Amino acid sequence: MSETGAAALAARIAACKVCAAHLPHGVRPVASFSPTARLLIIGQAPGSKVHLSGIPWDDKSGDRLREWTELDRETMYDASRVALVPMGFCYPGKASGGDKPPRRECAPLWHEEVLATLPQDRLTLLVGTYAQAYYLPDTRRLSMTERVRRFTEFSPRVLPLPHPAWRSTIWMRQNPWFEAEILPILRAKIAATLA
Repeated sequence: MSETGAAALAARIAACKVCAAHLPHGVRPVASFSPTARLLIIGQAPGSKVHLSGIPWDDKSGDRLREWTELDRETMYDASRVALVPMGFCYPGKASGGDKPPRRECAPLWHEEVLATLPQDRLTLLVGTYAQAYYLPDTRRLSMTERVRRFTEFSPRVLPLPHPAWRSTIWMRQNPWFEAEILPILRAKIAATLA
């Protein structure tokens, strides 16, 4: 797809109001992509801070994700290199213990079109259980931890990651292999993809 076609798709997404009746804080789709982005990061849904700024991963989770990936802000927000596409494009609101799940309408409605704009040889990071359940449906019987640990069983172009929310610091203490074994592989794959 051309840059013009991708821009037209982004404009259609920005104008989407399919879930408006279910979004207590209003509609504000947040996504970033281009036909040259060889790294795709699929997350959950924007949080309240991202909803206000309109910038994907513009919060503490984004800080931690940049730390894991060793992407600086300039690279992460360069849509020509990195596509940032959540499972739900709008902030779903609060639930007890965190945010509500991403709206189920977004991914079936938009993802196929967005992914069709991206290069075929891209590296895809599936951040969190919602992205993993959708894109690795045969692994539903596995926990998120098992998916991350067994990443070599999937396509070499797909890496499942935990969500980098504050809870991930507890998870990382319980699973030191993630930092020792997975992060170096993740960083090497990203560096090779973006080289």
